[in-house]
Amino acid sequence: MSAQDPDAARGVYGISVAAELAGVGVQTLRLYETHGLLAPARTEGGTRRYSPDDLTRARRIGGLVDRGVTLGAVGMVLDLQDENARLRQRLR
Repeated sequence: MSAQDPDAARGVYGISVAAELAGVGVQTLRLYETHGLLAPARTEGGTRRYSPDDLTRARRIGGLVDRGVTLGAVGMVLDLQDENARLRQRLR
């Protein structure tokens, strides 16, 4: 699935599966959420449900953190990267 797929934004994975698929720990996903970097869907009972888009974003966050970007700055970097991609797409 890619971000182009309609189901890419649908939360289907529980936190333990999402952590494994994203290559991070469960606590790391919770930390990303605490910092406002991820916002998984929630069931009526409050259980987190991660989408393929969430997993892609978690991997992007992890890559930035691995390069030394602080969690406080990651959101700004992701926003700038996304805006840059949108502008490039418009130019095509």
